[in-house]
Amino acid sequence: MTGIADGPDDWVIDVQDLGVQYDLRLTRKTTLRGSFARLLHHGQGDRTFWALRDVAFRLVRGESLAVIGPNGAGKSTLLLALAGIIRPSQGRVTVRGDVSALLTLGPGFDDELSGRDNILLAGAFMGLDHGEMKDRIDEIIAFADIGQFIDAPIKTYSAGMKTRLGFSIATAVDPDILLLDEVLASGDEAFRVKSKARILEIVRAAKAVVLVTHDMNWVREFCNRAILLEGGHVVAEGEPIEIVGIHQAHSERVSVQKQPEASRLPAVT
Repeated sequence: MTGIADGPDDWVIDVQDLGVQYDLRLTRKTTLRGSFARLLHHGQGDRTFWALRDVAFRLVRGESLAVIGPNGAGKSTLLLALAGIIRPSQGRVTVRGDVSALLTLGPGFDDELSGRDNILLAGAFMGLDHGEMKDRIDEIIAFADIGQFIDAPIKTYSAGMKTRLGFSIATAVDPDILLLDEVLASGDEAFRVKSKARILEIVRAAKAVVLVTHDMNWVREFCNRAILLEGGHVVAEGEPIEIVGIHQAHSERVSVQKQPEASRLPAVT
């Protein structure tokens, strides 16, 4: 379950015994081939899959938390649970403050509307007053830096343009908690530098950030804490440099194990 709590200490997100279970049976959003493949992998009698299990941690004000791990580890599912988009199957997520989440390249965007209109639409989705969003629109447009495309339909935007506009909106609403999922990977170098500076401003203002990324440089240079997810479980938590080292060692070991045995045999001379 999710909830809002009050109290004198500094935590903003409290996760206790969090588990998220997915149903692998056929749905409108799954293909027949994909569903059969998952059933074969998990067993004919088992039609559920735990994307997260027994996850517990607290996020405090002024903290920038990196969530890292291999593909399929449950990182994006964790952010969806923190944002309140999916309901935990077990445990709880308790949140203090306003959450701004940028979990896809175009969250809530209407492809037929212009970028300018989508800014106002996003404000409505986030429960902001229309007048307040109009007051912030010039700042948002300037930060996104997509030129005349701001008045073109979103469907004409590149992935990088959607990233810039989405990030600009998500960080302009002065959130207490900012959730980001790989959204900076497609931006150009100049925008990544500008985005990093914006996130640092948020952290210095005693807000909190959770960042899912495969860019270990971001984790080491920007975050002050990290957790490593593998198979839906937290397997390590602590200083970013230490957790990145563990993750890279695990990745190298898995890579070696996946190599054909013949390729690991010493050459005969």
